[in-house]
Amino acid sequence: MSPAEEYGRRLNERRQRVAHYDKIHIQMGNLRLVLAIATLALVWLAWGRHQPLLWWAAAAPILIFIGIAAYHSRVLRARDLAQRAVAFYQNGLARIEDRWAGMGETGERFDSPHHVYASDLDLFGEGSLFQLMSTARTRIGEEVLARWLLAPAPIETIRERQSSVTELREEIDLREDLAILGEDAGSGVHPDALRKWGEAPVELHSRWVPRVAPVLAVLAAAAAFVWGYKGLATPFLLLLLIEGFIAYRLRKPMDLVLEETEHAFHDLDLLSAVLERVEAHTFRAPRLAELQRQLSSTGVASSQAIAKLRTLVDLINSRDNMFLRIIDVPLLYSVQVAFAAERWRQAHGKALRLWLSAIGEIEALLSLAAYSYEHPADPFPEFVSGAASFEAEQIGHPLIASANCVRNDVAIAGPDRVLLISGSNMSGKSTLLRSVGINIVLAMAGAPVRAMRFRLTPLHVGASIRINDSLREGNSRFYAEIKRLRSIFDFAGQSPALLFLLDELLQGTNSKDRRIGAEGVVHALVERGAIGLISTHDLSLTEISGALNGHLHNVHFQDEIEGGTMKFDYKLRDGIVTKSNGLELMRLIGLEV
Repeated sequence: MSPAEEYGRRLNERRQRVAHYDKIHIQMGNLRLVLAIATLALVWLAWGRHQPLLWWAAAAPILIFIGIAAYHSRVLRARDLAQRAVAFYQNGLARIEDRWAGMGETGERFDSPHHVYASDLDLFGEGSLFQLMSTARTRIGEEVLARWLLAPAPIETIRERQSSVTELREEIDLREDLAILGEDAGSGVHPDALRKWGEAPVELHSRWVPRVAPVLAVLAAAAAFVWGYKGLATPFLLLLLIEGFIAYRLRKPMDLVLEETEHAFHDLDLLSAVLERVEAHTFRAPRLAELQRQLSSTGVASSQAIAKLRTLVDLINSRDNMFLRIIDVPLLYSVQVAFAAERWRQAHGKALRLWLSAIGEIEALLSLAAYSYEHPADPFPEFVSGAASFEAEQIGHPLIASANCVRNDVAIAGPDRVLLISGSNMSGKSTLLRSVGINIVLAMAGAPVRAMRFRLTPLHVGASIRINDSLREGNSRFYAEIKRLRSIFDFAGQSPALLFLLDELLQGTNSKDRRIGAEGVVHALVERGAIGLISTHDLSLTEISGALNGHLHNVHFQDEIEGGTMKFDYKLRDGIVTKSNGLELMRLIGLEV
């Protein structure tokens, strides 16, 4: 089956499952109503006729009601999971059918206007690459995926990721199981707080208190019984005095431990469930198997350790209960829970970072795998050695719907180090730059690319495409652009080699300075081993090839005016554009020129 057919089949099955549980839900609701009425009737009869046997008879429907209520709760939970599975496959079909914009996490918290390509290539935000790709359930999974998109990986790491994605691509059941875990369908787990808590220094250093506290609690309970049974209060009061002194002496470090633990953890149910599902899976790819081995500490599975921590957090939160406040000191409840939290931190705290890192990487790989499965025509890139280069056949933009995506062949190899793309407004110059940039970002993250064939050396992207002035920072567009060019220049001459994408280079200054500045910038970048693409509608820039010793190649986009409408085919052609549409556009909207 194609991915769309497989998702459609599974979607129908999950919908049938929802309908099945809905039917049981209605039946259980009706049965519970009948049992409630029967119980009330028996109680009324027993009350009116004073027959003890009827009271015993009333207990039967109550017990049955309790059992059905427990079963009904499980049915509702199963229905909720089936409904989430329905949403999972609906979202998958939306991505396949290019209806995904506006669905899923946008990753806006990872965006930075000063990053050398993130904003220019629409990595984050509404309708972004991150929104298309991310299926992570935890925030650490989102962080890892964002980090992969924001910086190129070494070639060995890329090949490990490609191998892992190849294995995970067909693991639809695993992706579905992770998508429906937890109490809600959103992403959770806050890794920074977890890591900080796990690596914090120990606050409670006493060795004898955790041993004596359970004994004192048992003795206090026994003394309370003696007080109630024989009226002898002295043993209980004496023990209460000792316990109060211990709790007072430990008050500050104990409160610190309890407060840190209480506020550091969210969605531990989700984290434990994700860890347990990953631990139970069998992986073959070396990197996946290594990550799975990391999910243990001192011989204890990470999911079990996190489940125990979740219980401790629940016990800490229970201290707000009025009854527990009354018995807190006699049972040394807070003291014992605080020491239990410290014991957990000593045993597993240092491993938390490793667990979170492993599960984050696996989730990021699963995101890449889902993208690969849903776009089977997108291949992995082929990496080559040598001078910086890339060659793409039928390259397209992954964020443009397939029905509207026009593909082109683009190559920078051999003597050609720079492509200068000329053309009229709206002809497709900026889109081509973004297509090249975003596909190289995908390639260097270990993901498939939107092309028929893609060969490249390892590259680092630097882009100046979406540059605007800033009132807040007091920068003009020209100043903002040259600051970005300076940032891009810092990557030239480093490893991996730089691929620069410069849209309408230096358009914020006069034509003379623009020509001289553009020639100098491009020459300096090429001298440091960089390659790149430049777009312009200023034909004077097409003449700077002489300063580059023939390393600049001119290509262009064309347009036609038919019946008063400007039309573009978005096909890249060799050579310099021969006409401009600026005046025609002004006339078409009614401006007399």
